[in-house]
Amino acid sequence: MKTGTKIYRSSQLASLVSATVLLAACAGMDASGPKATATLESRSGSSVTGTVSFQSAGQKVRVEASVTGLTPGEHGFHVHEAGDCSAADATSAKGHFNPATKAHGHHGSAERHAGDMPNLVADSSGNAKLSVELDTLSLTDGPMGILNRSVVIHADPDDYKTQPAGNSGKRVACGVIRSAAAAGSRY
Repeated sequence: MKTGTKIYRSSQLASLVSATVLLAACAGMDASGPKATATLESRSGSSVTGTVSFQSAGQKVRVEASVTGLTPGEHGFHVHEAGDCSAADATSAKGHFNPATKAHGHHGSAERHAGDMPNLVADSSGNAKLSVELDTLSLTDGPMGILNRSVVIHADPDDYKTQPAGNSGKRVACGVIRSAAAAGSRY
């Protein structure tokens, strides 16, 4: 009976060692999902610039923005349908990304465009940072994904109710969302 106990304990020890080695190997791996980025360029005569990064986080996408040149206060911030920022006023980006054809709304409500995001809030120096996880975005290139679409910052705050775009005013910055792998960028 004592020998059987030692074998059982040796088996447990071997399993524990294997699990420890596996966990150590996993800890060294990058567990993050796909990534994308957009470089914001000034539009409508503004001096707004910055970057927005997107990273898959389970069933959500983490959005991180760092923006300069804004007027102090809140600014509408959305993913737009087209990946085209060529127009001087960014109208080439078209309307909000809305594959489910829902009404515009608050980023936390069930009734909203997929591209509806929280307002950016600029400090007294015109700088804004945002980090949020959203469940309406996908880092794919298909009809439900945001790759090769654009991200737009507006001059005014999004009121989250006025149709179709929250009465957020002119477009002061625009950037095309590109896969980090395709762009060759690293975070």
